[in-house]
Amino acid sequence: MSQSISLHKKRILVTGGARGLGKAFASSLVEAGAKVAIADILVEEGNVAAKSMGAQFFEVDLTDPIEVTRCIEEVIKWLGGIDGLVNNAAIATGIGGPGMTDIEVEVWDKVMNVNVRGTWLVSKASVPHLAKCGNGKILNLASDTALWGATNLMHYVASKGAIVAMTRSMANELGEKGISVNCIAPGLTEVEATEYVPEERKQLYRENRPLKRTQMPSDITGSVIFFMSDASDFITGQCLPVNGGFVMN
Repeated sequence: MSQSISLHKKRILVTGGARGLGKAFASSLVEAGAKVAIADILVEEGNVAAKSMGAQFFEVDLTDPIEVTRCIEEVIKWLGGIDGLVNNAAIATGIGGPGMTDIEVEVWDKVMNVNVRGTWLVSKASVPHLAKCGNGKILNLASDTALWGATNLMHYVASKGAIVAMTRSMANELGEKGISVNCIAPGLTEVEATEYVPEERKQLYRENRPLKRTQMPSDITGSVIFFMSDASDFITGQCLPVNGGFVMN
C-alpha cells in the first residue's frame, strides 16, 4: 500500500513516535512522502528516531494541557500547517497482570490520563489547524482488546474502549469542519513494549486468528497510510481491527 498511495505534501503529526508502533508509523509515513513530526516524552529516543527517518522531534507530556498547546504550536510552525494527526501515544501498564479488583487507583489514573486524556488534549489543540486544510485526518489508536474484552488489564481495555467511543463522537462533531476521524484496533504486536507479555497470551493470539503468525508493525502501517491519504476522504467514524482476523467486525 505504501507504494501505491502517495502522501506527497501531507503534513502529519505522530504522537508516541519515539519507539514501537509510533516509530514504525512515522517511518512509513515519511517513506510515503509525508513531512512528519514526532511528539513524545522520550527525548533521547525521540531525537534518534526522528533523525533516522528524516522527521522532526518535539518533546511533550500529553497529560499536561499547557505542554500540549506549546507542542502543537511548535509543530505547526515547523510543518507550516497540519493535514493529519495519528494519536498513537499510550501506555499499557500491567498487561497480563492484576485482575480488575487488584488494579491500583494510581495505575488506573495513569493509564487513563495518557491514553484518553492525552488523545483528547492533542486532538483538541490540533483541530483548528486541521480544519484549515479542508480534509484533515485524525487516526486514533484503539486496541482489539477493547473489542473482545481481554482479561487482567481492564484499565487498558477501558482506555481503548474510550478511544473507540471518542472516535465516533469526534467524527460526528468534526465532520462539518471537513475533518474525518477513524481508529484502528491492532492486535498484540511484536514491539519493545510487548517483550514482557506472557508467552501464553501471545500464543492465544497466534492460535486463534485465521492468519496464524506473530503480528508485526509492518502489518499495520498500510492502514495508517491509507487513513492519512486522500483515498480515505469519505470514511469517518469507523474502527478497523487490524489483527489477522482475531476479531472481525
